[in-house]
Amino acid sequence: MKVSLEPLLRRLSYQPPFETPFEFVQTSHPSIVIGKDDFACHTTTSNPFDLISIQNEQILFNAMGPFSYLPRKDIETLAQNGPSVKDMLAGLSEDELKDLTQLELSETIESLEDAAKKAPIVRLVDAIIREAHARRASDIHLEPTQHGTSLRYRIDGVLYEQQAPPRALFPAIASRIKILAGINIAEKRLPQDGRIRMKSDESELDIRVATVPSIYGESISLRLLDKSNKMRSLTDLGLSKYDLERISILSSYPNGIILVTGPTGGGKTTTLYAMLQAIRTSERKILTLEDPVEYEIAGVTQIQVKPKIGLTFAEGLRSLLRHDPDVLLVGEIRDRETAEMAIHASLTGHLVLSSLHTNDAPGAVTRLLDMGIEEFLLASTIRAVLAQRLVRVLCHNCRKLESDGTYSSVGCEECDGTGFHGRTAIYELMVVDDQLRDEITSGTTTNTLRGLAIKAGMRTLLEDGLTKVEQGITSIAEVHRVLGKSYVGEVV
Repeated sequence: MKVSLEPLLRRLSYQPPFETPFEFVQTSHPSIVIGKDDFACHTTTSNPFDLISIQNEQILFNAMGPFSYLPRKDIETLAQNGPSVKDMLAGLSEDELKDLTQLELSETIESLEDAAKKAPIVRLVDAIIREAHARRASDIHLEPTQHGTSLRYRIDGVLYEQQAPPRALFPAIASRIKILAGINIAEKRLPQDGRIRMKSDESELDIRVATVPSIYGESISLRLLDKSNKMRSLTDLGLSKYDLERISILSSYPNGIILVTGPTGGGKTTTLYAMLQAIRTSERKILTLEDPVEYEIAGVTQIQVKPKIGLTFAEGLRSLLRHDPDVLLVGEIRDRETAEMAIHASLTGHLVLSSLHTNDAPGAVTRLLDMGIEEFLLASTIRAVLAQRLVRVLCHNCRKLESDGTYSSVGCEECDGTGFHGRTAIYELMVVDDQLRDEITSGTTTNTLRGLAIKAGMRTLLEDGLTKVEQGITSIAEVHRVLGKSYVGEVV
């Protein structure tokens, strides 16, 4: 598999120690690249004293020959900017494809292990992950289809189709991912979960791998978490000044329950972490129960739930109450038992932060009542509900000003043709005051709670979204996409 990196080398002002143009292949070692053609080869390294690694890579790529020095930062630039997955697929030779296809036809454990260790597969899987991370993807979806395969990256919440590898390579690619994730490559009938830790450029990636059997083979999803990303503070989340002041006051209370609601992947954990960051002091004992622990917070004791051995949210919360906490973060309230334990913790003098899956802030009250929570208990403990959605931020390099004063997306090289770069949140914050407590105690409806909350100053998700449209942060079409026609109605 050969990919030309000559233009990049020229930009680095690097003169290869040979006359004829070489094509460079990226090795699995972060400080070594190999240039070769049909007649000669040359290895470039940032550490010429690491002879064992150099020789291992040369043997792997059948590229024994001289080597020269290139600074580590330039080696990393080579690794970051090339080769793309598309180029690597185009660079597969007929012999390599034939070899891997024969292994795919047998599909014995030994042949799959053998294929997963083949240099083209190793480089291809590394390139898929590296390319997805470089394009800010949060997820990679690799799926077999009736006549081929599908490869998609989720960027800023939207899936984008990529050039997929041939169907013949899929078993080897799946086996490689499974081996990296510590998953049984022989099991294809049951869903499996695993984890990969790797470095991409200067970032440390924590990759959650999930496989599930489909009618055409195993579907594989990879969730990319960049451990090197700086956690956001409350001021970075996109909260309005009014809502920011209120949530800051609420999160400083000594007891009560604050809920963050929204769909999966809606940024709830980021918001909860930002709250913890704001109230974290040496005078407060903070414990968390999460599934999974996404980012480590200094000064906070974080626990990963493990339902398979009985460490559920409810059981974990029951145990944490014996550790003299001031603040408890429960990753998600999924059932009545967890909700009851959260309420018990609040009643005994603890501040509880948690998330719930509801479409809006008032709906959280209805959801908890439907779980079987007593009205008077809920009314006496819940302090606020923050509902949120993530909307894409317009690319400032190419956004277009429309005649009505709003901006729309266009697409350019800087935003990879999407018209957007990054995401922010839109919110609605329902603070539970005395009037709302009385309504909750009497078993009121969601619509009644919504009306009272709006009268008390709650800005809805739609209002906050339209405010961000007026500010040029996002577009009307994006708010419409995120909230849906049923929510937006005729306003948009």
